[in-house]
Amino acid sequence: MPKLAVLGQPISHSRSPAMQNVALAELGLAGEWTYEGIEVAPEAFDARVRSMPGEGFVGANVTVPHKLAALAVADQASEAARAIGAANTLSFDGSRIAAENTDAAGFLDALPEPPNGKRALVMGAGGSARAVAWALTTHGARVTIWNRTPEKARALAQEFGTSVADPGDEYDLIVNATTVGMGTSTQASSDLKSLPIDADALGERHQLVDLAYGAVETELVRAASARGARVVDGLEVLVRQGAASLRIWTGMDPPIEAMRRAARANEWQPKKDPRT
Repeated sequence: MPKLAVLGQPISHSRSPAMQNVALAELGLAGEWTYEGIEVAPEAFDARVRSMPGEGFVGANVTVPHKLAALAVADQASEAARAIGAANTLSFDGSRIAAENTDAAGFLDALPEPPNGKRALVMGAGGSARAVAWALTTHGARVTIWNRTPEKARALAQEFGTSVADPGDEYDLIVNATTVGMGTSTQASSDLKSLPIDADALGERHQLVDLAYGAVETELVRAASARGARVVDGLEVLVRQGAASLRIWTGMDPPIEAMRRAARANEWQPKKDPRT
């Protein structure tokens, strides 16, 4: 029986197992394939991935904090994964490990319109932010990077040939690739003040993509929606990147609507790997 998984730490928040198992059932593969969540500490990641082919795994998604390590452990990588410098999808062929990045494709698929010509702000500098910055720059957007650690923003901007956010800059498309806006309402509202945008100034001309997701919508999504901005939440991006991963592993067209319903229902309970 071919096995799939998502690896991360923490993993209890992930909707991928619920979403992917429903997709496998829709494709008629539920009796043949499985998908589970496995919590893996950073120091155990390399060994855990290398052990997976021998356990019947044919692929794995990778989430925080392992996306850079996923690229490093691979024997081969796609052009997108190499250019981004991070991977979220691994495939196993015997002992060989192949890395792909479907975060970029999933992000672009989730946008309501093409990003070419737009002034885009990417907030964050981790694996997801790297995928978004690469996707936007290669599709004609004018990208600006912001991070709470300015040195990280400058390094990422230099790597991708973009600029660093300045006070007073204006944007058409804003992408949150940080955890700002999550947590309790009081804490989330306080965190919003640290961002280089004024949530109260968002309006109908703005697009907001918030990659964060949880049991409820983030404070940033709530504020942007209330002011008429066009909003794409993290669950939609999750669905799109997960569909791209499933296509790689199975060669079949994923059932997007079924995956979307499952991701939003979140009926899955996490399973912890006893070895980590």
